[in-house]
Amino acid sequence: MENTHFPTEEEQFRVYKEAAQLCPKEVTIRTLDIGGDKTLPYYEFEEEENPFLGWRAIRISLDMPEMFQEQLRAILRASAFGHVRIMFPMLISLEELRAAKAVVEQCKEQLRKEQIPFDEEIEIGMMMETPASVILADEFAKEADFFSIGTNDLTQYILAVDRGNKKIASRYDAFHPAVQKAIETIIQAGHRQNIKVGMCGELAGDVKAVPKLLEMGLDEFSMSAGNLDYVRSIIVGER
Repeated sequence: MENTHFPTEEEQFRVYKEAAQLCPKEVTIRTLDIGGDKTLPYYEFEEEENPFLGWRAIRISLDMPEMFQEQLRAILRASAFGHVRIMFPMLISLEELRAAKAVVEQCKEQLRKEQIPFDEEIEIGMMMETPASVILADEFAKEADFFSIGTNDLTQYILAVDRGNKKIASRYDAFHPAVQKAIETIIQAGHRQNIKVGMCGELAGDVKAVPKLLEMGLDEFSMSAGNLDYVRSIIVGER
């Protein structure tokens, strides 16, 4: 988003490799997640009436296979330097997950032929941020290696509330019973298949939400650095 062009495979590889080396325990890399409120200064998007429901995230990647392959090849190559995971955003169907995983397999085969090392057992997970993914959580859990709940988008989609609209900001509530039930549904579905369920929306850093998320069994909490120490102290205290 700060570049002047789509970053090349080599440009991405250098950044991903550095991240893998700096954080050898685990690095999760989400594939391109533009569209909606995230635009690129060097790429012209067609105007859409409902951009949050439009051409974005995994839809762009699957429609632009060369760009998608460049990113996946870069991630795979970086996986030789640490524990790297791949995560796909905004999935609504098993067909999308399978199509994305098929592109990963194509990239793996290319790298094998080029004798470029990568982690053959790299984990492939997905964002859980659409009502469809909640309803299909049990099916997705059988084919994904991990879940990450994106509460920002999940909240706006579950409640039909535009999170950027100030007039209805009071209705955007991640503590709404419907959102909380969706989160619990996702966690339970993941655990039935013995996969980890994390959260990368802002809710995981909300001190009021942490005890409830622990009670639900959330495995991984993601948040801005400023919240880390306080949330960590709550988690340690609760456990």
